[in-house]
Amino acid sequence: MDKMPKWADVILIPLISVVLALLASGAVVAFIGESPFEAMRIMIDGAFGSAYGWGYTLFYTTNFIFTGLAVAVAFHARLFNIGGEGQAALGGLGVAMMALYIPWPHWSLALIGCTIAAALFGAAWAAIPAYLQAKRGSHIVITTIMFNFIASALLVYLLVNVFRVEGSMAPETARFAEGTHLPSASTFAGFLGFRPSTPLNVSFFVALAACVAVWLLIWRTRLGYEIRAFGHSETAAVYAGISPVKITMIAMLISGALAGMMAINSVQGEAERLVIDYVQGAGFVGIAVALMGRSHPVGVLLAALLFGALYQGGAELEFEMPAISREMIVVIQALVILFTGALDNMVRMPMEKLFLSLRPRSE
Repeated sequence: MDKMPKWADVILIPLISVVLALLASGAVVAFIGESPFEAMRIMIDGAFGSAYGWGYTLFYTTNFIFTGLAVAVAFHARLFNIGGEGQAALGGLGVAMMALYIPWPHWSLALIGCTIAAALFGAAWAAIPAYLQAKRGSHIVITTIMFNFIASALLVYLLVNVFRVEGSMAPETARFAEGTHLPSASTFAGFLGFRPSTPLNVSFFVALAACVAVWLLIWRTRLGYEIRAFGHSETAAVYAGISPVKITMIAMLISGALAGMMAINSVQGEAERLVIDYVQGAGFVGIAVALMGRSHPVGVLLAALLFGALYQGGAELEFEMPAISREMIVVIQALVILFTGALDNMVRMPMEKLFLSLRPRSE
């Protein structure tokens, strides 16, 4: 029997951890001579106080949903996929090729095609470390992180030597055709105050659909049961007839596909071209999002929203309070990761004791 309700594990414990992280962050801000209350006000207002802030917060949230779900699916199979950066980068390559070489008549068709391409390229990049783990015993952490560097170098080479526009010095592809441009928030939610410059676009709804799809996969399908069983005990899973090679490959393919799908937001939706280093650390943030969200789609969604707010609110804080540098924003984000990840048991163990004490004693 579980020691505490699922809602407490997915929502309550991460919420307490975030509060503790914010208190520690406030102490750091006070130490450098600034008001932690004013800093918090600026961050919250910058992230949620206007349509502009919401647009950027939800744009970042969309990226983190995809990369968070990618890590979460691998976690369920007890696989630590830290190759989201490279898988997302290759997903961007898939989007660019699909958008540049096919004359799409409408954005909806382009979205479907680019989503499939992003997923396939991301999955293909994850397949190699997955095979090395399943067949050769290579540690998935080592291979996925090394493939991040390979993906980065490959993308630089392709953007400089293959896809760069003739006569241009910028290492980026040509702009995608009009038929591939995704509607921004100003198009479908302009009445809420979103402007054309808002990066939020319809891929946000694709991310929400991905949350539902992952929930259905993990908790409502036989494959999802096999993934979870393998993650809990490989020995028991093998005894039950579950193939470790099959589960490792499938879990990593799904994980890589989800990471690659981040490209439809940043490459197709916002930049409308492929540029160098468009991922900007979102693959690594996905690890924190999955940890904080307990690898559950609802938790991942809430954690992604939090980190989206930290990114947007942090940018506003850096602008409003010059004494707080970009590095200080990274410290605040690191404290959130520390309390929700490394110091998880500091909150979990007292909460488990509390719920056990509240449970009625059996006769």
